[in-house]
Amino acid sequence: MASHPTTTFEDLSGISTASFTDPYDALLSACNNNPEEIETRYALHRTTRNAQQKGKLLSNDFPGVNIDPILLRLTDQTIEPGYVDPRHCLVFWARPPQHIKGLIGKIQKELLTVAPNLWPMPLPNLHMTVLEITHSRTAPEISALVSKLTPSLPPICSHTLTHRALLIKPLVSYDASALALSFVPASKAPSPSSSSKKLTSEDGIENGDENAIQTAPEYSYHHLRRDIYALCTEAGMSVDSRYVVPSAHLTIGRFITGKDFQDEQGNPSSEKLEAFINKIDEINAWLEKEYWPSEDEAAEVAAGGEWWVGEEKGLVCREGRLWYGDGETVYLGEGYEVQR
Repeated sequence: MASHPTTTFEDLSGISTASFTDPYDALLSACNNNPEEIETRYALHRTTRNAQQKGKLLSNDFPGVNIDPILLRLTDQTIEPGYVDPRHCLVFWARPPQHIKGLIGKIQKELLTVAPNLWPMPLPNLHMTVLEITHSRTAPEISALVSKLTPSLPPICSHTLTHRALLIKPLVSYDASALALSFVPASKAPSPSSSSKKLTSEDGIENGDENAIQTAPEYSYHHLRRDIYALCTEAGMSVDSRYVVPSAHLTIGRFITGKDFQDEQGNPSSEKLEAFINKIDEINAWLEKEYWPSEDEAAEVAAGGEWWVGEEKGLVCREGRLWYGDGETVYLGEGYEVQR
């Protein structure tokens, strides 16, 4: 059976989780819960990684992009008719709101101009993994875990109703296997009144009670990841996540062929790879200009580039064949609306 390419999830922010029971506490401790430090660590991780990957892709000895053999077989059933992904997972996702999906659609169209054979993640499948409970297991193994976790899902999946984290500064991140749109936790944010409250008495919170709602920047996306980890362990789950690196990203494309970056002899083409990287740099310059907040206006966020996690939909617990945005919903938390 074809295996998925090995991906190394290296924390490039300088944080070690070794001495922490909840690995997400490591970064919060190192940053003293300072919102600016948290944003800086997330930004450092992605800029360092992009620079690292750019060097690899443009090096003279680059062997070519990593083809996802499982996705290739799912996309082209003539290779192995009837093939199904054997890997079953259990996760908590944050679904992007409509304006972020629209932004990603524009980015994908631009990327396809230089890599027409790139596999773009379907917009309905877009997701950001807040927490991965486990991955690459059998269906019966996942089913047993779901049965154990189900009673605890309502408060976990609706945690974002009262704990609102803001993500800003979208940027395309990449490596030799895939591309993603990444964000950083906001260190400056509008007051809670900017987001409407759709809470009922059964939530235990009166409508409009802002004091009951934790919000950015004091409550960051990293705090949310820490909380979901803690809630899952309290529910008796053993979290077997592949990574806890400071990254808030959605995969937007994967490679299923290398021919977009090859010469006529099938060898890696430095010219085509450079054109691809230049396109990413061009997109990122556009994102920074049009969708990043102004540094001299503390309470402003650029319209269209911000994402309140839990907006429109709460967290969703998903199980099954999830690698490409598929699978089944176990439970969907309640979302809220944001006034713009």
